[in-house]
Amino acid sequence: MPSQYSGVTVVAKANIYFDGNVVSHTVILPGGEKMTLGIIRPGSYHFGTAAPEGMRIVAGACRVKLDGSEATTDYGVGGNFEVPGNSGFTIDVAEGLCEYVCSFLS
Repeated sequence: MPSQYSGVTVVAKANIYFDGNVVSHTVILPGGEKMTLGIIRPGSYHFGTAAPEGMRIVAGACRVKLDGSEATTDYGVGGNFEVPGNSGFTIDVAEGLCEYVCSFLS
């Protein structure tokens, strides 16, 4: 994934979750695909998914547990994971900010 995106549309209104501890903005790519760029403050948060998602960590670190799994996996910069549709995951950030790019997979 690139570290910079050109020729995109950014939705100004933020997506705000968990009392402002997770904040993202929607980016629409030239072909109409949507993705989000965001930050996660320290804490533990559960997200549900309707469609499959791919998450890439671009700064900071986190620990992730996919729904239906007992295993947790640590991710740092450059780490990525996929979450099936109609599922979910719990993401834990121990300190600092975790920055991510979320792509919606088809």
